[in-house]
Amino acid sequence: MSSFHVYAGHTEAAAAPVVRKIGFADVTDALRLGFDDFKAMPSHLVFLGFLYPFCGLVLASVSSYRGALQFLFPLASGFALVGPFAAIGLYELSRRREQGQPTDLADALNVVRSPSIPSIAALGVGLMLFFLLWLTVAHELYAVLFGDEVPASLGGFFQEILTTSRGWTLIISGCLIGFAFSVVAICVTVVSFPLLLDRDAGLAMAVATSTRVVRENPLPIAFWGLIVAGALVLGSLPLFVGLAVVVPVLGHATWRLYRKLVARDPSQEHPVDEIAVDWTKATQARVKPHSFLFPETPEE
Repeated sequence: MSSFHVYAGHTEAAAAPVVRKIGFADVTDALRLGFDDFKAMPSHLVFLGFLYPFCGLVLASVSSYRGALQFLFPLASGFALVGPFAAIGLYELSRRREQGQPTDLADALNVVRSPSIPSIAALGVGLMLFFLLWLTVAHELYAVLFGDEVPASLGGFFQEILTTSRGWTLIISGCLIGFAFSVVAICVTVVSFPLLLDRDAGLAMAVATSTRVVRENPLPIAFWGLIVAGALVLGSLPLFVGLAVVVPVLGHATWRLYRKLVARDPSQEHPVDEIAVDWTKATQARVKPHSFLFPETPEE
């Protein structure tokens, strides 16, 4: 039954979320509200703390292993594929702020006590596998065009890419394939993680709702996708430093966009408590016994 809950949620007969139609102004307003959340809860130092080691590790790996240079762009661009999962704690902070609850960084860890944590984890694993698929496809595209040729240096690699016909074929084909991956990712995740954090809807309903949101709001969601892509590019240019601000703002804005796209239903929403995270025991007010992290214990 626990595996069934991952897909269907705790209440099988839960009503499907009501999807609203929005406009471009709603998207920009969600971004404004996300920036307001960021100013009220500046989490850039935390993101800066893990972005520098992460980017340093990637760059060190690329420099050390000559055959890995072709993964530089796929790794950098693939961040957008797993970003919705990585930002789950930011959604929780925005959710707490809108209800007037404490919003310390430690409160972001409350997501591990959510009744929907099995579905959230399953969708996160799916995104990671999707990211690995993207890296595999990118590598195969490179192999088709360049064979077993190993880039001699970073400068030589960029010269080969930018000054030869096969290099431009790689750029154009890679961008088109990457665009296809991004479309799939945004269709599946535009509201699925916020919905699971907000309600115990189950993986199937969350993904179905997300695709319905895209189907009913194609242009505003495309506009949102362009904003996300542009912001990530701009944030990556100064040695990835800008992502320390861009990622939190986009995370908070995603929650605000979810609120505009999906009508609220207080009877289905998870409560927001003021209890600090307790790693020694589960908080039964938030975590139902069906969670695989906090299973029901038999009464003595």
